This record gives sequence, C-alpha cells and structure tokens, in this order.
Amino acid sequence: MARVPQRKRELLAAGVDVIDLGPGDADLMPPPAAQRRLAEAAAIPAMNRYGFGLGLVDFREAVASWMAKRFHLRFNPMTEIVPLLGSKEGISHLALAYVDPGQATIVPEPGYNSYAGGTLLAGGEVYRYALRPRTNFLVELDEVPADVLRRARIVYLNYPNNPTGAVAPRDYLERVVRRCRELDLLLVYDNAYSELAYDGYVPPSIFEIDGARDVAIEFHSMSKTYNMTGWRTGWAVAKPEFAASLAKVKMYVDTGSFMAVQAAAVAAIESYDEWVPGNVAVFRERRDAAVAAFRAAGFEVESPRATMYLWVPLPEGIPSAVFTERLLDDEGVIVLPGSSFGQGGEGFFRVSFITGPERLAEAAQRAGRVLQALTAGVA
Repeated sequence: MARVPQRKRELLAAGVDVIDLGPGDADLMPPPAAQRRLAEAAAIPAMNRYGFGLGLVDFREAVASWMAKRFHLRFNPMTEIVPLLGSKEGISHLALAYVDPGQATIVPEPGYNSYAGGTLLAGGEVYRYALRPRTNFLVELDEVPADVLRRARIVYLNYPNNPTGAVAPRDYLERVVRRCRELDLLLVYDNAYSELAYDGYVPPSIFEIDGARDVAIEFHSMSKTYNMTGWRTGWAVAKPEFAASLAKVKMYVDTGSFMAVQAAAVAAIESYDEWVPGNVAVFRERRDAAVAAFRAAGFEVESPRATMYLWVPLPEGIPSAVFTERLLDDEGVIVLPGSSFGQGGEGFFRVSFITGPERLAEAAQRAGRVLQALTAGVA
C-alpha cells in the first residue's frame, strides 16, 4: 500500500488516465449547511480557542438527540458521549486504557488497521480472526482459542463491515453480547457505516441489544455519512465508566478538535432528514453500477447491503497483491488487495465505489482485461 501513492503520481505524470478506487473517500461534498456553518464559526474568536475534552456542548447535545431519534436510545451528552478527532483516533486510543502487556485483543482480519494498531501501541497481543465466507464474515468468539479468551480484554466488531460489506444479524449480535458478558470482554463496536445502507436494510446500534450497555462502547464518524473525511470529527458513546476511560487517555494526547468543525458537525446532523437520503441514493446508484460492471467483466460479485465497498473474490492461484499491482501498472486502476488488510483478506480485493457510474464501468472493463490475462497465464 505504501507504493501506491508514488506509483499513482508517476502514472499521472506520464499522462495515464488513473482511476482511483482505493480509499473510502468519496468525491462528494459535505452538506451545504455544514460548509456554511464552518465558515461562520471560524470567524468567531471563541471557536478558535482550545476545545479540550469538553468540546462544543452543542455537538454533544446534537449527538445525543440523533442517537435518540435514529436508534431510540437515550444517552447523557455530558457523561456518555466523547467527541473525537474522527472515530479512528478514538478506536486507536481506547486500547491504551484497557490493554496491558501480556493481555490480548481479538481483531477481525481483514479489518481496519486501528484495531490492531491500538493494541500494539498498548503493548498487547493481537489475535487475528480471519473473516471468511464460511461464517458470513462474522467473528465467532467460540472459535477463538480458550487461552486467548482468558487473556483477552477487547473484541473489535465492525458491522456493516469494511472491507467485506457484511452485515450482522440481530441474533448474532445478541449472542456476541451474551458471550462478552460471560467473558468480561469489552466490545468495541465500530458503526461508521450505520447510515450507508440499501434495499431497506437499517443497521442497528449495538445498544439496541439487551445487556450491551454493560459491555460495549460504540464509535460513529461524520466521515462516511456526511462526506466529511478530512474534517476529522466523530464520537464514542458508552456508559460513563467506559466513556471516562477513553476521555482520560485523550486528556494526555490531544486538546480537542477544532470547535468550528464541531459546530459544522452540528449543522450536518441537523440536516440529516433532508440531506442524507439523497446522499445514500447516490451511493446506491454507484453500488448498482459497480456490481453490474464487475459482473460483466467476469468477476463473481455480491451486492452489498451496506458500506461503499465491493469485496471481490479472485480465482484460486491469483494472489491479491499480484492482481492489484498488474491492474495499477497495466491499466492505471487502483484497488486494494485483500492482503493489505491482513492475511485473512487474501483471495479478495476491495473496490470503493467512490466515483460515478461511468468511471466505475471503465475501471471494471480494465480489471476484466487483467483478470483474463492472469487466468490465461499471460506474463
């Protein structure tokens, strides 16, 4: 993955038409209300001071109101919500509060690098659970070795899932919460894609499951729902004990996000009803176009019920890194090899449907040519 940005620059300099479907970073704008509010708030002197852990109280209250409206869940904005510099930051730092050397965390693989990264920064051991089709890309705790479960402090779950697009049935979540209570495991629930869902599917909060408040902390992001990836703001929500532990770590490592951005986040959240459905419709159109195009190009593609990704299997014998390198070098298309998310992701590659249907179709045609060449044994 470290090679990709430099290779992209080289290809662009050579005049190659590069199609970048690598990052989860759509070419769409944030809500106009957020853009306006950012400009207004940046001109207010108080908004340019340190926010510290408290941050903008309006942001905490907007989050609490949204959680109540969206999930019918009540949280205290002052003691059960933690403003973050994006959910990645909070997920990474959480392990510093809970994991000591000799202890373990259970991390899905493929998965977001912050799960393993936070554990390693805390000096803990990462147990990597391979997400494969046989379990519908679900982490099954009863398959984790007993000695790991005894030492484990945290299990990380992310549904709707990046990169596989998998969703978690309610009975699965009930089973996980029950096991976390039995094992005294902290359940870190990464819900960054809760609003990018299609075909009538409505992703839940983990706190809709009975008993989850005793064992879980949930992370949300403004990045995906509102196309605010570069703005770096999000939140964690949990009972006061868990929220305070994360807030304590953050007290030592940052002084809060830019309060004008928090004010803009309030405006975005308040525009949810009017703005988000149209944004989701754009992603749905792109999903449908990407699925159709990659199928036509010779790939076996499932249509995901959520997220902004296709998780595409490769024929046996074609390593994901080999395929994606050939696709980049020969055709100027960037996708991510499954192996870049850990060895559990081998045999797949990830497509982000972050650009328009015509470009997705062009990318799929180019990918089909590389697939045909590799399966024919062309060097």
